[in-house]
Amino acid sequence: MFDIIRADPNCQGRRGRLRTAHGDVETPVFMPVGTQASVKALDNRELEEMGTQILLGNTYHLSIRPGLEILGQAGGLHRFMNWNRPILTDSGGFQVFSLGKIRKIREHGVEFRSHLDGSPIFLGPKESMGIQRALGSDIAMVFDECPPHTASGEEVARAVKRTIRWASECLEQPRADGQKVFGIVQGASDPRLRERCARELVAMGFDGYAVGGVSVGEPEPEMLKAVEMTVPHLPEGKARYAMGLGTPAQLVELVARGIDMFDCVLPTRVARNGTAFTRKGTFAIKGGAVKADFGPIEEGCPCFACRNHSRAYIRHLLNVNEILGLRLVSIHNSHFYLQLMEEIRTHLAAGTFAEYRREFVGNYVPTLRVRAAWTVNQSASVDSAKSP
Repeated sequence: MFDIIRADPNCQGRRGRLRTAHGDVETPVFMPVGTQASVKALDNRELEEMGTQILLGNTYHLSIRPGLEILGQAGGLHRFMNWNRPILTDSGGFQVFSLGKIRKIREHGVEFRSHLDGSPIFLGPKESMGIQRALGSDIAMVFDECPPHTASGEEVARAVKRTIRWASECLEQPRADGQKVFGIVQGASDPRLRERCARELVAMGFDGYAVGGVSVGEPEPEMLKAVEMTVPHLPEGKARYAMGLGTPAQLVELVARGIDMFDCVLPTRVARNGTAFTRKGTFAIKGGAVKADFGPIEEGCPCFACRNHSRAYIRHLLNVNEILGLRLVSIHNSHFYLQLMEEIRTHLAAGTFAEYRREFVGNYVPTLRVRAAWTVNQSASVDSAKSP
């Protein structure tokens, strides 16, 4: 299922290929987030043209709207959204964190109150895997408990215990044809719990493994440490997925730490606030400094927005609340993330990743605005952090 094409001699980064029922995925890879069967502000043609290999969908949200009856009649998620490339679906486990105010954790699963109308919803290993089977995703994630950053050591230990038990129950459930299942390692910042969770999941023999419990409010050094204490306990020959991460510089650093797959809401979320990513960092296009700037968002960027429109024009659209403005920034930001991963793959294959990493991270300066948006993403309590 996962082949390592080349391992970097200077770090843990590797160039790989993930095989799925809907085609191969070249790794490292970034997965645009399509919570509601759509990546916000982008259509499938645009996603394909910018090189999207695989999308992410949300089990909890899709089971509510449009619901399994409609998705079943449509023939599954791929046909419903007319997407012929791979899809990974999260399990609803992240909503155990993000919807903390409207759920109760039980030993056999989680009782939710719908964020829409308050109606009762129950998700456990059986229910989550059943939904993902109906969706027909290429990769299904196990149902897990993702504790908040502020959880006590005792709470994290209980979450790890449930996560391990629920993972075993997930493996017992039937799957869609060709569907793979990834385990999720929890344990917060406790190295012993991380190791225990990873070792027990690896013993179960999943098709791939995710580092969970990151992007839940912790500072960046702690997030990196959680990945570092998890990766050594994961098998070399299986794909590794860091859930809900991150900024461009974080992605480069996480590739160096052995991660193969990423998803994050930042590209489209900050675009709606008029913030654009560039190789030097980010800037607010709404600002008066670009009022008469007729250059592209980023010189040399081949995306549609940069080839056809100026900063001044896009600023105008944003400031008069024209939908096209946020679409153009969403196109640029999403293309930026996908191009970044393509460059990483190229340098890993050529053996020049160390130089690329040093130059990119050294030149990238995140702005206060993006840091604020990142904090919002981490601490969202009602909307899923998988909602771009």
